[in-house]
Amino acid sequence: MKAESVEAGEGSSVRPPKLGSNRGISITDLVLRAVALIGTLASAVAMGTTDETLPFSTPFVQFKAEYNDLPTFTFFVVANSVVCGYLSLSLPASIFHIVRSEVKISRVVLVFFDTAMLSLLTAGASAATAIVYLAHEGNASANWVAICQPFNFFCDRISGSLIGSFGGIIMFMLLILLSTIALSRF
Repeated sequence: MKAESVEAGEGSSVRPPKLGSNRGISITDLVLRAVALIGTLASAVAMGTTDETLPFSTPFVQFKAEYNDLPTFTFFVVANSVVCGYLSLSLPASIFHIVRSEVKISRVVLVFFDTAMLSLLTAGASAATAIVYLAHEGNASANWVAICQPFNFFCDRISGSLIGSFGGIIMFMLLILLSTIALSRF
């Protein structure tokens, strides 16, 4: 009879973690966070600096539209600002994952906070989208007129600010997906 030697790990179903692919995931994570940060920052700035005064107003009566006339837009700016702040604070953790791609606990923490930020950003963007739709289309049943005819610049700007926010939502979905893929490799 021959004695066979079995090395540790041979024949077992446990695989070692794929650290090279986790490093690639970590680099992609960093890039997605940077893109989401730029998108949410641009959305908050675009919405927060939006105002328009109609040119046919008199010195006594002026027709002016500002983002803070509607609490929904204020919530949108605050939500994008909070998410932008979170993303800037999470960038060092993302860089840490590139250096040490085997770390597991901080990835779980990031998935938790990424999910919370995704929820906040989705709530802000969805609420603002409803108001932007009403600004463009109005609602005849409720006697709300569309204000985008006279306030064209204002409406273009608030509509454009939604793009960065929805881009951030897509980035967060990808971030959560990538983090869970990286976690499943451990």
